[in-house]
Amino acid sequence: MTDLTKYRNIGIFAHVDAGKTTTTERILKLTGKIHKTGEVHEGEATTDFMDQERERGITIQSAATSCEWNGHRMNIIDTPGHVDFTIEVYRSLKVLDGGVGVFCGSGGVEPQSETNWRYANESEVARIIFVNKLDRLGADFYRVVDQVENVLAANPLVMVLPIGVEENFIGVVDLLTRKAWVWDDSGDPEKYEIQDVPADMTDAVEEWREKLIEKAVEQDDDAMEKYLEGEEPDLDTIHACIRKGTIALDFFPTYCGSAFKNKGVQLVLNAVVDYLPNPTEVKPQPEVDLEGNETGEFAIVDESRPLRALAFKIMDDRFGALTFTRIYSGVLNKGDTVLNTFTGKTERIGRIVEMHADSREELDSARAGDIVALIGLKNTQTGHTLCDPKKPATLEPMVFPDPVISIAIAPKDKGAAEKMGIAISKMIQEDPSFRVETDEESGETIIKGMGELHLDIKVDILKRTHGVEVNVGKPQVAYRETITKRIEDSYTHKKQTGGSGQFAKIDYIIEPGEQNSGFEFESKVTGGNVPREFWPAVEKGFALSMESGTLAGFPLLDVKITLMDGGFHAVDSSAVAYEIAAKAAYRQSIPKAGPQLLEPIMKVDVFTPDDHVGDVIGDLNRRRGMIKSQEAGATGVRVKADAPLSEMFGYIGDLRTMTSGRGQFSMEFSHYAPCPANVAEAVIKEVQERNK
Repeated sequence: MTDLTKYRNIGIFAHVDAGKTTTTERILKLTGKIHKTGEVHEGEATTDFMDQERERGITIQSAATSCEWNGHRMNIIDTPGHVDFTIEVYRSLKVLDGGVGVFCGSGGVEPQSETNWRYANESEVARIIFVNKLDRLGADFYRVVDQVENVLAANPLVMVLPIGVEENFIGVVDLLTRKAWVWDDSGDPEKYEIQDVPADMTDAVEEWREKLIEKAVEQDDDAMEKYLEGEEPDLDTIHACIRKGTIALDFFPTYCGSAFKNKGVQLVLNAVVDYLPNPTEVKPQPEVDLEGNETGEFAIVDESRPLRALAFKIMDDRFGALTFTRIYSGVLNKGDTVLNTFTGKTERIGRIVEMHADSREELDSARAGDIVALIGLKNTQTGHTLCDPKKPATLEPMVFPDPVISIAIAPKDKGAAEKMGIAISKMIQEDPSFRVETDEESGETIIKGMGELHLDIKVDILKRTHGVEVNVGKPQVAYRETITKRIEDSYTHKKQTGGSGQFAKIDYIIEPGEQNSGFEFESKVTGGNVPREFWPAVEKGFALSMESGTLAGFPLLDVKITLMDGGFHAVDSSAVAYEIAAKAAYRQSIPKAGPQLLEPIMKVDVFTPDDHVGDVIGDLNRRRGMIKSQEAGATGVRVKADAPLSEMFGYIGDLRTMTSGRGQFSMEFSHYAPCPANVAEAVIKEVQERNK
């Protein structure tokens, strides 16, 4: 029997360049899993094993690995920080019990940190915070703590204070034990001494320690009472309070250090063991029946219950497809037959492996609380539930965002065409935010993704991993359409052929809906002029039509349609007749309702040195950007703006030119907004040219 209280399933997540992968490397070194640490900037990191990751020095796929610390087993997932790959963070958080949020000591809370933090809040994952890179120029632990409070609206519980800053950073003071951990300059994480608090820090330590204990004892009435009477609770009680508050998401224990210089990582590992929940302490996943209704049952982490497992990631490698799976309850053995509730088919478990980045160890079975990879599953995709065929149930599935950018690709020769089809179908299975479709009119293959870098890397993988050379078209923006006027209208569909004919009459109102409401349909018909069984047909007719607008064929957003009245014929009316009537009504009325083109607006966050701020802002204004704020940091200025995606292509090149290579930026989708008339005209004209 495995002791589940000794398990920790954790993810490490943060903004690009905050040092997640380096932190993971240090953890693996300290726990004895690897003997030599690889550096990201040398392309040697253990968890970055794709060529594309090594070259760019960024993490693209979440890598899974496991290790031991103080008799506890940790399953760690190192997630990507780049905005185009947030989907990887989202689906990893879904199956984790706890997380370590890494923030850069000089960059602080960056836009991507906000997105990841929001995902973690939605998934209700307990976290500890590690403020990294305190040896960097401009690092300031206290400023980052302030930002966590103000920007993320989170509650950091400061557990350690840094000794020295920037190049003089030598260690940390543990507030609870009032002991200083000081590392020497050898860079060996094991070479540290535990000393007394430096004399010039005693006041600060006492002040922060008092804050820490005050926050912690709020979790326990008895301890609180004693504390108010002037009696400090013992360390065990304080530990128990901190653990309780962390799991309840009341606060986030906050540590600091420099992973690159090997300082401060041990305390983070201790905190993972001491304060993050084990699989049995997390609110269990709700189970749904095969129709999608909640059963009131939960997938409680327990080996003796029926099998419930969630496939959260598919990865293709030279041995075939690996399906990363989190087992919530029950036991999974090699050779078992399990039911995939999404497809309704059974699958046989070929091999079970424990992953360490890209090397693996074979297992005979895996139990509740484990994260393992399964080999040999045929039809299982991200978000599917595997369960006991005799006692089926589904875990809540994952929802993925829609892509905002697309490009056309074409194979360079006939031989590549077939290979491209196979390669792309593998890539879609691995990444649910990557979509592919064929343009029916031109026969082109269109790939869609979350940003320029996302698609850039997909084309690179096609070339290198699958050996398919393709020509790439210019990026296309995912425009949308909407309407601006309310309109009342009526449509009658009549068709008389031999035998029974077709008849349907509908009176309806079409009006602009609330922002982000998508498509709403309501029927206010009374007295049976349109029988109730035909309402869904009318709704379906309109809903299908929404997929292509009347201006340039882009999907229509935020429209409300109300069916007011109509007419029917006892013999000739049918669901098909009403569906046809709704489609024709759409074509008749939408052009009268003031149709308007919408474009995706991106939240852009630019970091620039002081002397180039004017150029950067001027350039963003030329790109129709709206400047939202400017913040001066230690090493430069952060400019936040909203700008249309269509103007942001190739921005990284221009930004580097303007800032002599020192500028950085990130952007993510924010919302859709109306296009200016001149832009809309150009887009509509281009679509018409393309469709000739």
